[in-house]
Amino acid sequence: MGSRRSEAMASSLVTGINHAMARLVDIWDSIGIMEDQRIERMQTVKKYIEDLLTDMISEEESLRHRIKTNIITTQKQLETLCLELSVEPYKLEEDLTVLQMEKNLRFRLETLLKEKSERMKELNDLRQQDEELCVTLCATPYYIPSGSMPSRTQLQELKEHIEKLSEEKESRVKVFSGLREDIRNLMDEMGHEPETSLEKESVCSDTDIFLLTHENIKALKLLLSQLQMKKDSLILTRDKLKDRAMSLWNRLSCPEQEAAEFKQEALNTLSDEIRRWQNVVERLEVLQRAKLEEVIDKVRQELVVLWDKCMFGPEQREAFGAHFCDNNYTEELLSLHDCELLKVKEFYDTARPLLESVEKWEKNWALFQDFERKAADPNRFSNRGGALLKESKDRAKVQKLLPKLEEELKVRVEAWEKNQGSPFLMKGQGIMEYISKQWEEHRMQKDKEKNERMSKKADNSQFKTPVKRAHGQANSGVTPSKIRKTPNQASLRTTTMSSCTSSVSSTFLCVPGKPPLSAKRTKTAETCPVPRTPLQEFNTDKKPTAISYSDFTNELSRKASHDAVLNSTVKDML
Repeated sequence: MGSRRSEAMASSLVTGINHAMARLVDIWDSIGIMEDQRIERMQTVKKYIEDLLTDMISEEESLRHRIKTNIITTQKQLETLCLELSVEPYKLEEDLTVLQMEKNLRFRLETLLKEKSERMKELNDLRQQDEELCVTLCATPYYIPSGSMPSRTQLQELKEHIEKLSEEKESRVKVFSGLREDIRNLMDEMGHEPETSLEKESVCSDTDIFLLTHENIKALKLLLSQLQMKKDSLILTRDKLKDRAMSLWNRLSCPEQEAAEFKQEALNTLSDEIRRWQNVVERLEVLQRAKLEEVIDKVRQELVVLWDKCMFGPEQREAFGAHFCDNNYTEELLSLHDCELLKVKEFYDTARPLLESVEKWEKNWALFQDFERKAADPNRFSNRGGALLKESKDRAKVQKLLPKLEEELKVRVEAWEKNQGSPFLMKGQGIMEYISKQWEEHRMQKDKEKNERMSKKADNSQFKTPVKRAHGQANSGVTPSKIRKTPNQASLRTTTMSSCTSSVSSTFLCVPGKPPLSAKRTKTAETCPVPRTPLQEFNTDKKPTAISYSDFTNELSRKASHDAVLNSTVKDML
């Protein structure tokens, strides 16, 4: 493409010179310059053009020589830089022009010079960082010979070394700062005053008082764990006192205006909180001793509620029955009730996930039984608005969920009994035993309802004798009323019977599901023959013969032309 453009440019140059010479000739003709003068002038033009081209050629030759010289110089510099920077020598691509070679070499040289400068600058920065970190952490600096150009590998290793030291320093500073802050916060929360030298140094505002050593970190961690244990103990004491105060307040039915103590905001320290609740408990216990009977009765009510929540059976409740029915109201009896209440509360807290699973199963079991009752109600088919479809979907969902819940309960009960070392009872019996009993009672109830329906069905199985339609009724102007089918009404069907002594057939209604009528009950007095439809002709008890649909329609037309009566509907004769 480039050669074609240059050729076109050269051709254009020649053409331009020719046009210029032609214009000169025209000018000379108009002036009247003679031939000798014309030749002289043309030689002048020729010499001018030749000199111009000669100068241009010389300049281009000089440029080519200069470029070649630069290539040689650049190659030598590149070899030296490659050795210093420990990189592979640069190789020129093949079939490149001199100008392209010079450009590629110059660009590569500039890149390596820039990399050399960056490496030296980076080395100085990294060395300074390494020295500072090593002084802080008492570590050994990374060794690189002085005055040498570091390789990329050495710089990378130095970076990794500095990163490790920086991470270690950051980690230690973070640990020290976090430990000291946690210790300070714990002491403030508990209202604890520093006693030992370590406690005093840990809350000191001077950050440089601790050296960043592992021994100091271990000492601070041990102190923090001790303070945390003390805080947990204080919180537990406070919560017990608060729960005790709330329980006493509810038992004593204190006036609402006296509940201000329970609505007060928490005090600044745990020690203050404990002292506050201790005073409240002591005051309420004094009131409790004056109302023992009322308090014990309320504790018994709480016990009954918790027993119900824990699904305790009579045997489990009977263990405390002697004290529960004791009417000798004493502080000892109250103490026994409090201990029992505390024991049941602990059981409820431990078994709460399992009890929630049982409650979920009972809820779905109740839904399942409700759906079973609705399924036995014939009036449910008269519902509109998609209620029946929604009921069907909900029922399928519950039927699918119940087995999953039972399997989940079984696994949870086994795990609970394994951990606790005692059986988990629900209303005095095992969970799976209770569920199996519920299913068995449901099955027995279904069988009982089925037997009742069968007995009622046998009592109502009498039918009225079918009545034949009069001959003239078929041709009357009154259209027989059609029987409307509803979901609650048994479908009706027509049955054709013929006696062996007469070809008269009678059409009557029969309810499906009922036993067929006997021959004696279906026998009726002989009446005038009733014309039959073509379909009835083909439905007789004679031996069937093969017939096509066209034959059937022809026979239907023939019967219609002889005034045959076509019974399209059946009037309810029952």
